[in-house]
Amino acid sequence: MKQQLEEHIVPNLMPRRGSRWLARVASWGFRQRGWSAQGELVNDSRAILAVAPHTSNWDFFIGLFALFALRLRVSFFGKHTLFYPPLGWLMRRLGGIPIERSRAHGVVEAIASAIRKQEAMVLALAPEGTRKGVYPWKTGFLHIAKLAQIPVQLIALDYRKKCIVFGPVLSQVDNVEEQMQTIYAFYATVAGKYPQNCITTEPLA
Repeated sequence: MKQQLEEHIVPNLMPRRGSRWLARVASWGFRQRGWSAQGELVNDSRAILAVAPHTSNWDFFIGLFALFALRLRVSFFGKHTLFYPPLGWLMRRLGGIPIERSRAHGVVEAIASAIRKQEAMVLALAPEGTRKGVYPWKTGFLHIAKLAQIPVQLIALDYRKKCIVFGPVLSQVDNVEEQMQTIYAFYATVAGKYPQNCITTEPLA
């Protein structure tokens, strides 16, 4: 059943932040654009939110408004150049963590270790790793979840229905290859802003 974001109940263990007035403004913006929500958030203080399809820069702003509306406190990765002045302070304020892709060695282990040390940390990321059509998707987020022993929830931005879908929860990551098939199957049922850039099956040669 679809809900307006302001009607969505956030589980008690999810970390929160932000003001109620900002949440009301963000919810109003969603109503004006015709967006709604479906499903329930995972009830855990430490988790990974895998958000897809990621086919447009608009995805970031929709996700940001959802965070404001639900008053969620999450962390996310961003290209290190986005953290330079004058916007760097804002990106960090919103929960951004700069990452330099050319120095990715050891990043998975470092992130998993950092999560294990936190009482509450929810990490939001895009499994594809790019707005361009790509297959296979990156699996680093599953390896992080496996090492940190935290759940992964699949969240879809369905532009066709204008709906944020809080989808299946992988409570335990144990078989990355097998569970990636579950992930592809879920995201194959929704449409990104540019559907042709969400590739969930291996392209024919």
